Amino acid sequence: MEYPIVDMKKTGLRIRELMKLNNIKTKDIVEYMGFESEQSVYKWLRGDSLPKVDNLFALARLFDTPMDNIIMEREGEDESPLLPRLGKIYKNIIIITMKMICILYII
Repeated sequence: MEYPIVDMKKTGLRIRELMKLNNIKTKDIVEYMGFESEQSVYKWLRGDSLPKVDNLFALARLFDTPMDNIIMEREGEDESPLLPRLGKIYKNIIIITMKMICILYII
């Protein structure tokens, strides 16, 4: 069983799709959630961030759909999102090691 990874971009598109299906505007969500501005909602729609669990619960109620119908899973991913970062770390370790070997060889 693979560890599920949330796709923020797809989730944002899904929220946008549910808004369209339910004829709900961004300002309606802002009022329903009691937000001061539309900033958070726009971040969700762009896929820059995800709703917190309580906001996700509220969105599910607003859209009359289960919460897992809003959050979209990343598909076809075989690796953890940390692996590219780890790859860079290992690359840097290898470069440093090679430089140290060169220095030792010269000395």
